[in-house]
Amino acid sequence: MSERRRVRRRQFLGGVAGVMAAGYGRMAFAYPANDAIRVGLIGTGGRCMGELLPEMKKVEGLKIAAVCDVWDERLDKARKEALPDVPDALATKDYAEILARKDIDAVVIATPDHLHVPITIAACEAGKDVYVEKPLTHDLSEGEAVIAAEAKHRRIIQVGMQQRSMPQFQKGYEIVKSGGLGKIHRIHLSWNRNAGVGGGRPKYGIRPETVDWKRFLGPARDQPFDEVKFRNWRWFWDFGGGILTDLMVHFIDVANWFCDLDAPAVAVTLGENYITKGFWETPDTIETVLGYPEKQIQVFFEGTFVNATRGAHIEFMGRDATLYLDRGRYELRPELGKGSPSEYVPGTGARGADFDPNVRCGLLHLTNWVECVRSRKTPNAPAAAGVSACKGAHLGNIALKKGGAARWEDVRRA
Repeated sequence: MSERRRVRRRQFLGGVAGVMAAGYGRMAFAYPANDAIRVGLIGTGGRCMGELLPEMKKVEGLKIAAVCDVWDERLDKARKEALPDVPDALATKDYAEILARKDIDAVVIATPDHLHVPITIAACEAGKDVYVEKPLTHDLSEGEAVIAAEAKHRRIIQVGMQQRSMPQFQKGYEIVKSGGLGKIHRIHLSWNRNAGVGGGRPKYGIRPETVDWKRFLGPARDQPFDEVKFRNWRWFWDFGGGILTDLMVHFIDVANWFCDLDAPAVAVTLGENYITKGFWETPDTIETVLGYPEKQIQVFFEGTFVNATRGAHIEFMGRDATLYLDRGRYELRPELGKGSPSEYVPGTGARGADFDPNVRCGLLHLTNWVECVRSRKTPNAPAAAGVSACKGAHLGNIALKKGGAARWEDVRRA
């Protein structure tokens, strides 16, 4: 992290320090089963309103009590859709107002990536439990601080890596841990889409006065309002990390979970802007190889927005069998002469689909979070898992920027 960004981050967090010092919110004890958990939504864009909110409405005992967004259009939409029957509800552009409310128990953070850790830490300091979208970190330097905040304030943090709550992945974990694949040396990941982007810089017609651009920037470097960056923040380095942090993180987390991995020793990356040149900074087509020599494992990821072949999946390639998993199934394929294939398909969608209509990954993951908020047990994807999942993605992006390769030890010493 640059010194300028460190200064901006300290200034950004300092602006809400007074609110945080009060330590509002419930202490770390179990909730009665019939006691509603009041939640504030911070960041009410497409992910929150299109995927999380419909599932949250299905979770018993969860009540939306406040919404926050920096854009008038989204804030108005959130007020109408999330708070139609809540007379004391709060709608604000300043998330500190939500954290200062004593009657709000938890927050869902679905902001751009660069705000995940600062707001998560502030929420922990305010005594709120947290559901935060992945990737948890935007910079490698943020990991220790968010893990420490979770522990110090005894908060429940669930990172939005939903695979950990899906039945086929839980069963796949048991297969790998039981030795059902034999020794694993190679893991293949893909997240390919034919996204319909390209054709030049888009125009949205967003009026700058409707956006609190300063709050959107938060700890990022100062810069003029740009509607393309605002709407496509995942593909600009100040706010996101491209395909590796947006998509690869999901399956790197599964590899970490199944094989006890953490930071790779080396990353080699190749990325290009074939259809987004001139209006995206991060590649629309990328490959990265991560090496874990101590575990004798190599991980290869391919991701693109120009073709959807193979879709989204992870394959563990063992000496005795290969385990394929996506969001609707697992398939176990033994090597020749080493048994019969088997599968478990709770889903009904296409192979490699981004989402499966029958395996409600958002609902499963949110339900696990709420259960842990009540019981104070560790959720399926705590902060440490979120930090670990980002290490390979960040090192892959560092390799890209360095011209192809990066080593973990060099990055740690920098």
